[in-house]
Amino acid sequence: MSTSHSRPDLAASSVTARMTTPELVAALREQLGATLVAYLGKVRSTRIVQEWAEGTRSIDNESDIERFRIAYRAARLITARDEPRVAQTWFQGLNPILDDQPPALLLREGDVSDVGPRVLCAARHFAGNA
Repeated sequence: MSTSHSRPDLAASSVTARMTTPELVAALREQLGATLVAYLGKVRSTRIVQEWAEGTRSIDNESDIERFRIAYRAARLITARDEPRVAQTWFQGLNPILDDQPPALLLREGDVSDVGPRVLCAARHFAGNA
């Protein structure tokens, strides 16, 4: 059995590390939808998400890019077993592992180095028990 099948989180991490920022945003948009990506990116317009995905607008803050990497990894864990709508719902719903806070809110408002590992852990748990 390959590593990607036995540990989808490792495969997602490897893929994410190799993506350009536009590729990352485009892939995340496919998983979660433009509205949720805009929310995670702290912007009001999905047009900005489109520009990020096209590479016509850059994301200058490294913590914003890291937030997208973590969100993509978590989404990949979930969509390995379920449809993207399940990942969208998971990101927006109250999560008992995260003290009943939505993962999207934690990623948006929290320190990525603190909340990122917690969100990934919750996604692993959900994906493993889905």
